[in-house]
Amino acid sequence: MTQESIELVEVGPRDGLQNEPDIIASDTKLELIGRMLDYGARRLEVASFVHPARVPQMADAEAVIAGLPDRPDTTYIGLVLNKRGVMRALATKEGGPKDGKGRGIDQVGCVVVASDTFGQKNQGQTIAEGIAENRDMIRFAKAEGLRAQVTISAAFGCPFEGEVKPETVLAIAEELAAEGPEEIALADTIGVGTPAQVSELFGRLGELLGGRIPMRCHFHNTRGTGIANAWAAYGAGVRVFDASLGGLGGCPFAPRATGNIATEDLIYLMDQSGIASGIDLAGAIATNRWFAEKLGRELPSLVARAA
Repeated sequence: MTQESIELVEVGPRDGLQNEPDIIASDTKLELIGRMLDYGARRLEVASFVHPARVPQMADAEAVIAGLPDRPDTTYIGLVLNKRGVMRALATKEGGPKDGKGRGIDQVGCVVVASDTFGQKNQGQTIAEGIAENRDMIRFAKAEGLRAQVTISAAFGCPFEGEVKPETVLAIAEELAAEGPEEIALADTIGVGTPAQVSELFGRLGELLGGRIPMRCHFHNTRGTGIANAWAAYGAGVRVFDASLGGLGGCPFAPRATGNIATEDLIYLMDQSGIASGIDLAGAIATNRWFAEKLGRELPSLVARAA
């Protein structure tokens, strides 16, 4: 029996880099993105439109976006936390591509946090405020011809409040679904979830959405359960997976949170399970080693270390 393929969203250029202590040059980021395109990544989260004082690594968002190759087979995503972020994303499209580069952001990734405390620390919003803001953002982006998807972060636990109830997450998802985003993702921002929780929550989300809106998953590997959670998500019907080259990542506002699941580890799991992804694993490992030299340290991916 043929297994359904998955789609990778390569979040390394944004989530993977945002917590790096040393500022990475825009040209290096663009070369990294180019190498990701070479190994088959076709959806990439390339920047976030946040205040540079809060996330200095993303201060060059517009410069990076202006240098992106204009490829018709590629979707470039920009993270946005408020309407100002959506407006910055729209501004990247003004004037169109020049010399084969800089066509701008194709899709905005909106975020609502499933915890009042974490939401206030991360983006200055309670859950209720985050829902209202995200509904407005999705509506505004779509009205301006910009694609929009949304992530519910801290969906499996909060670093400040602890347990996040499934009912809280599903209530947020129901509100957001009313605006018709392209996807609804659940993020285990602090890497506290387990496969049993993932199966239950995505199973219930799938029932709620009824096939109208695709599901996406975003796992961190803080407690070593990230890849197991990805497999559980696949079993629950998820076909779109966020991952970061080398397992880089972490949230500046989540204490002790570590990186995302590694692109190499996820693709190895899927390849060995007969599930196509369109990603060249050898190319991803080669890019891992190139970027490790740039950072001056080995990256966390276990598959790359074993290769």
